[in-house]
Amino acid sequence: MRLKHTSLLSLWILSAVICLGQASPEFRGVWIATVNNIDWPQARSNDPARQKADFIRLADLHKQNGMNVLVVQIRPAGDAFYPSTLEPWSEFLTGKQGEAPNPYYDPLQFMIEETHKRGMEFHAWLNPYRAVFNINTSSVASNHITKKNPEWFLTYGDKKYFDPGNKKAQAFVVSVVKDIVKRYAVDAIHMDDYFYPYKIAGKEFPDDAGYQASGTTLSKDDWRRSNCDSIIVAIHRVMRAERPECRFGISPFSVWRNKSKDPEGSDSKAGVTNYDDLYADILLWMKMGWIDYVTPQLYLEIGHDKIAYEKLLEWWSRHSYGKHVYVGHGIYRAGEGNSVKWKNPNEIPNQIKLLRATPNIQGSLYFSSKSFEKNLNGWNDSLRNNYYKEPALVPATPWLSKGKPTTPQATVTTSGNKQVSIEIQPDAKKTAGLKYYVIYKQSGGADKKIAAMLPVSQPLKWTDQLNENDQSVRYWITAVNQTNEESTPREKKLTKSSATWSIQ
Repeated sequence: MRLKHTSLLSLWILSAVICLGQASPEFRGVWIATVNNIDWPQARSNDPARQKADFIRLADLHKQNGMNVLVVQIRPAGDAFYPSTLEPWSEFLTGKQGEAPNPYYDPLQFMIEETHKRGMEFHAWLNPYRAVFNINTSSVASNHITKKNPEWFLTYGDKKYFDPGNKKAQAFVVSVVKDIVKRYAVDAIHMDDYFYPYKIAGKEFPDDAGYQASGTTLSKDDWRRSNCDSIIVAIHRVMRAERPECRFGISPFSVWRNKSKDPEGSDSKAGVTNYDDLYADILLWMKMGWIDYVTPQLYLEIGHDKIAYEKLLEWWSRHSYGKHVYVGHGIYRAGEGNSVKWKNPNEIPNQIKLLRATPNIQGSLYFSSKSFEKNLNGWNDSLRNNYYKEPALVPATPWLSKGKPTTPQATVTTSGNKQVSIEIQPDAKKTAGLKYYVIYKQSGGADKKIAAMLPVSQPLKWTDQLNENDQSVRYWITAVNQTNEESTPREKKLTKSSATWSIQ
């Protein structure tokens, strides 16, 4: 199926059919940016109580909107939102780099627990190369890596970056990733579009000395791409060795290459591309299986004259290479005063309809959290009351799986013919690697739907109200593992005879 051979109207009709009944697995995520306190924490102040309360409020908001993934920035600039022997506490957390929370707590552990208890995934978002956010104003601790090993870094504009061509700098970043996946139950490591920095007009990135010293026969552009390839494959390897079920995702700029530069490129007129300007060859990484998902930042609207949403959606659909593609939506644009097209409340609903009707596209990721706090264009209401009204599982990554989980055991009891209780009976020998249990329900003429998701860390008992007009109710209980594969269901059927329910 190719989008360019199908009208928008027919796609929307198809998507309406797809949306009927049980919700298919779908990635529904939101970015929570911490750099410069974009989304969280609200201010650079050492106030753990407020930080916790604000994160809980955000997690609840996004859960209500139907999200199943939070992508939280935990390493914005060579710093950490968790205790680390490698990098200092972030200034965006406490106000001063290197200063620990007081009273002490581990923000990353706290956020993972709060996210998981709501049945959502936690993807740890890292910036690989940014080391100092602003060389003029940033707080830089005495033990920051830029002070320990200044030869690893390059200054460009008002920022300091890890030198992508420095092998020791690469190894250090890989060690940071290894430390995170070894100590924390993150569901994925996530990196955005900042590889080599976006170019500053009239200024060349100052890596010529490294290029000359490398002795490479590659052109400088190919050498730069090779440097990015090296760190991606190194991260891939350490993650597979340390925690093979943990996914690795990249959120690139929307355009790999324009068709004017490469026949494999997209029908776009982007002034910047991943391949030519950021030196990130996303397609190679997907072809080689070094990453598990890609989230292209399709931040412009349907019909844009240079980078049209629908054209890039179709292009990424044809270049998934068996891995997942989640669309990055630029909902923040609705808050920009002169963006007339983004004042249209149907823009995001129409984007969702298109992606749901497109093969090889598994969901959405929204930038960013604070736009939902403002309920721009009423999109909170659109999601929670319509498009995300029914819960959805995160799509499975079977290439990482060791096999489906075992069908769970469960007991069903009724109380006063008005309530039914389902209690999962976990087998300790078979629950390792499980995330949660799912209970599906079908009653009367309604469709089968997810009625509850019970994280393994929470009480495994669920109560449902029985409708006196129903004559039968069916439940299915499944187990879901760390790679989101679902077990064969355990079915329980209730039938009513003479106002008495019997359980089969």
